[in-house]
Amino acid sequence: MSESQQAGLAPASKNPAKLCAGAVADMQHVWETLRLEAQRVASEEPFLRHLADDVILSRSTLACALGTRLARRLAREDMPRTSLETLLTGVFAENPQIVHASVRDLRAMFERDPACFSLLEPLLFFKGFLALTTYRVSHQLWKDDRRWLALYFQSVASEAFAVDIHPAAQIGCGILLDHATSFVVGETAIIEDDVSILHEVTLGGTGKDCGNRHPIIRSGVLIGAGAKILGRVEIGTGAKIGAGSVVLNDVAPHHTVAGVPAVVVGMSSEANPASEMNQRLDCSGYI
Repeated sequence: MSESQQAGLAPASKNPAKLCAGAVADMQHVWETLRLEAQRVASEEPFLRHLADDVILSRSTLACALGTRLARRLAREDMPRTSLETLLTGVFAENPQIVHASVRDLRAMFERDPACFSLLEPLLFFKGFLALTTYRVSHQLWKDDRRWLALYFQSVASEAFAVDIHPAAQIGCGILLDHATSFVVGETAIIEDDVSILHEVTLGGTGKDCGNRHPIIRSGVLIGAGAKILGRVEIGTGAKIGAGSVVLNDVAPHHTVAGVPAVVVGMSSEANPASEMNQRLDCSGYI
């Protein structure tokens, strides 16, 4: 391996995590946009009229809409929809930062996913968005020392969305979780703002050790489908992880790694790979 490739595997920055930093979303504008889009759905597709009315048009706030949508998807015999909707809407109302985080996730999905044609689409149909929002509820409950209930939401989200995020994990805002199936995040993992992650990604540990044992993902990172990042490794700002890679070492900022085990194959050609969603490996000069 060349010196430049070795440098790409050097430990990245140890700065404090950037979680939900930056400007607050214009909540009123987003809510008005969602209502207009829901009105269009209700008028154009009669079979979805009840869904659009129940989730959006009959609700007074985005917090209520989020609570209703998740309650419809997560209701079980042990917690029916009416109880679940009351609980979820209360959590959103008492913790407006969760709603702001969810709006930034909505925008990330709309802006980065070429298959997404409206802000309403993720709220109604994208299990990546719904799983992230459920995680945000469980994380708040975990911080409030309601850990049994937090673990309950982790469990039902895993059943409903095939996404398993430990409620103690720390995840920032503006996250694109594309397709989402089989996404797994361990207890001590950290994901900063503005990260894009495809399906079947694991942010896992490497054994039975306690303490900080899961990855740190810095802002602007793009993680390809099926990648496994294991242990307390740090993926530096603007790095890119190739699909199917197994990452066992730190990745320096703006480097591209791929393979099993992953090695440096180039430099990220974009300043912010998460936003550009270009999954080419940028191998020029390395292989």
